[in-house]
Amino acid sequence: MHMLNVGHLVETLARFTHAINGKHVDEFEELRPAYIKAINTLRPDHLSAEAEGIKIGYEDSQWVDHCKQHGIFPHIVGPASPSDGPTREGWDREIIAALDLIEQIHPGLRQMVDLLVTDIVVLNSGADGGGSANQMPGVVMMSPGSTWLTLDYAMCIVHEGLHTSLFVLDSVYPMFTAPPAELEKDENRALSAVKIGEKRPLHAALHAAAVAVPLMFMEHSQGETTLVDQYTESLRDACDDMQTKRSLFTPYGLLILDEMTEWAKADPVNFFQVGQGITSEEFSGYRPQVAA
Repeated sequence: MHMLNVGHLVETLARFTHAINGKHVDEFEELRPAYIKAINTLRPDHLSAEAEGIKIGYEDSQWVDHCKQHGIFPHIVGPASPSDGPTREGWDREIIAALDLIEQIHPGLRQMVDLLVTDIVVLNSGADGGGSANQMPGVVMMSPGSTWLTLDYAMCIVHEGLHTSLFVLDSVYPMFTAPPAELEKDENRALSAVKIGEKRPLHAALHAAAVAVPLMFMEHSQGETTLVDQYTESLRDACDDMQTKRSLFTPYGLLILDEMTEWAKADPVNFFQVGQGITSEEFSGYRPQVAA
């Protein structure tokens, strides 16, 4: 699937950075610095991304103040309580272990995270989840549950990392023929693969379906079945519902939707195909259609 393929992300990220920076990336090693330069033009000056690595922050992070001021993720930042030193040290250990686990599950997923994620802000808010937003590129908000294991941290990071990847892909190759306000209308909503039984704006439904795939893959790789059992049918239903709204997708959006639908329809779903697709050259390129 193109949406998970690292080669496709690298190619698209190079187009993304060129559009913003006005400079071509010639070597892979130049891509992350070019991405940092690009997103720093989109982020507030006092919240610039650092050149290397992932910065971990907490409830006293300036990103939390930014979210509160702009009404972003109120369910995460609003109820966040103060964290002490041992709690923060525990979070740090889990995030480091989670990054190692992502590498173990599939190096391509770790490569996606290393390219796109610049900040992880961890909060004790009881939300048991995470968040990312296109107006905060590179930032992952995380509210770990009390029973979270290292795999849960890893899945949250990949989940939000893929959201960021989808933001980049959509900015270079738009997936929809209508603006977000049109996709939010009741008649254009579609079933969510994650919030089962709930209809969401079409762009949010596509994101939810997309991120379900690597989460199922990661759990399966560790011998777990909770999300596989929970999401398999809902992902099929979500894809079927989105297929009824094909006129709202661009050719690229249909490519993403059709590849995901084909995978979801298999019985059983083929996790080897997901792992292979993350690095397969088959999905690495995309040539946009040019008007005659």
